[in-house]
Amino acid sequence: MENKFPMIIGGEKISSEQLIGVSNPSNEQLIGYVFNADITLMEKSLISAKNGFDKWSSFTPNKRKEIILRYAEILEKNKSKLIELLILETGKPKENAEYDFGMLVTCLRFFVEEYERLDQPVIHDPDDRFLHYMQRQPVGVVVGFLAWNFPLLNLGYKLGPTLASGCSCILKPSELTPLATLEASYLANEAGIPEGVINVITCDDYSITNTLLESSIPSLVTMIGSTQGGIEVMNAACSSIKRFSVELGGNSPVIVYPDADIKSAAEKIVGLKYVNTGQVCVSPNRCFVHQSVYNQFIDEVLLCVKNVEMGPMITSGARDKVLSLIKSAEENGAEIIYGGTIVDKPGYFMKPTVIKDVEQSMSIASDEVFGPVLSILPFTDDDNEIDFANNTSSGLAAYVFTTNLSKALQSAKKINAGSICINEPHYSVQLPHGGLKQSGVGKDCSRYSIEEYLTLKRVSILMEDK
Repeated sequence: MENKFPMIIGGEKISSEQLIGVSNPSNEQLIGYVFNADITLMEKSLISAKNGFDKWSSFTPNKRKEIILRYAEILEKNKSKLIELLILETGKPKENAEYDFGMLVTCLRFFVEEYERLDQPVIHDPDDRFLHYMQRQPVGVVVGFLAWNFPLLNLGYKLGPTLASGCSCILKPSELTPLATLEASYLANEAGIPEGVINVITCDDYSITNTLLESSIPSLVTMIGSTQGGIEVMNAACSSIKRFSVELGGNSPVIVYPDADIKSAAEKIVGLKYVNTGQVCVSPNRCFVHQSVYNQFIDEVLLCVKNVEMGPMITSGARDKVLSLIKSAEENGAEIIYGGTIVDKPGYFMKPTVIKDVEQSMSIASDEVFGPVLSILPFTDDDNEIDFANNTSSGLAAYVFTTNLSKALQSAKKINAGSICINEPHYSVQLPHGGLKQSGVGKDCSRYSIEEYLTLKRVSILMEDK
């Protein structure tokens, strides 16, 4: 299968002279090509998005709702093809790919409903002379950079609030996994979404994509990616005033207190850790376990990890980076108690890995490990486990396991992360998702996300001239 997938700009399928190959990480075989955009195409997408915004923002909310819901239905009719592309370009197991696709249509429907729940407050006038109210309006053109690990989920996170709010967008999927995103964008016209509202460009040269960021046309820049990538995007975009909503890297801590249900904690941590081969921004990386239950916890983890089934890492380079962190940890005194090696077959597979006796100074604890490695660190009553958890520049997610309500509430208050899950990891489109510290600004999901795509305008009407 060596198909060519053009970009979509202004409702047209656009190609270029230069191709980018897309490979299947499960077998390293080429599965298709996308086209490499140049500056001219970047500029064309900006004008297209501006024109698309003018059209889409003029539609009534009810009209937009009708079209968005139709788009969700069309996507579901093409579910099999989209999931097939997801599996090919990511190597995901089918269940994971179905979840990825499902989040796209869920987001489209959720943000339509959430938009209808937004209020436009009336503000009290102390002299009773004016009627003051707040008017919500779409901010304009959105530029979005999507991560490779959940292509359609990430598309839903950005496309849902863009369409519901009345904005238009230029989206750049990762060149590693662009196929399902492009295929989904081709269906927008069939749903009745005007030309220019959804533009999807492909490019592997950030000096070219910076054209989008340096332009004054976009009003909002949003992305999901690494912290370094976020810094570079924000720096490039500061040539004019823009909003930012960026979800960046994480190095999520787990604290397991001695009063926790140890078996349940191990099952839930393992369940999240190895999803998508550990290539998840909220994946638990550093697991701090009280010394009194340390060995018990390890035993339970080992029972669970033996049943883990994973797809491949996304590239050989990504796998090599994780293996290097494992090797460094072992050389510095940590013990690999499960996995730690590649799987001897085609593709970028490696075994789920568990490491104990990790020190906080080791790179495997201080760096984000975007792969299937769980590091387990002991703590005692003499330690400040909250300080351990906060000992990172990241602040995306954290997990605490305890049956003590007071301890749970105190941990939630003191841990510096955008999401704190007590006794079970939990994520959904209804819940705000975003980071603190170097993990980003703004929110994905929930009503707090759609507010990023809307501006508040005050209107004051004189009622009585005294």
